[in-house]
Amino acid sequence: MVEEKEEFEMGLPNGVGEAMLAHAFEKFDVKLEQTEWGPKLIGEYDELVKVKEFLANAIQERLDELEGKK
Repeated sequence: MVEEKEEFEMGLPNGVGEAMLAHAFEKFDVKLEQTEWGPKLIGEYDELVKVKEFLANAIQERLDELEGKK
């Protein structure tokens, strides 16, 4: 018996660039879907939590870089 895993959706926040998204796809098991409300990621809950943390850190690093903190 094959156990089917439940998939969840997560909208992408503003500020997620193509490079960040590409890294997220390399590191995590998620899919991208385009909707009329914008892009969203689809995957298992645990994977989406990891992607959320990854993207938040990547955005913060980019903001710090732009502000001259790095």
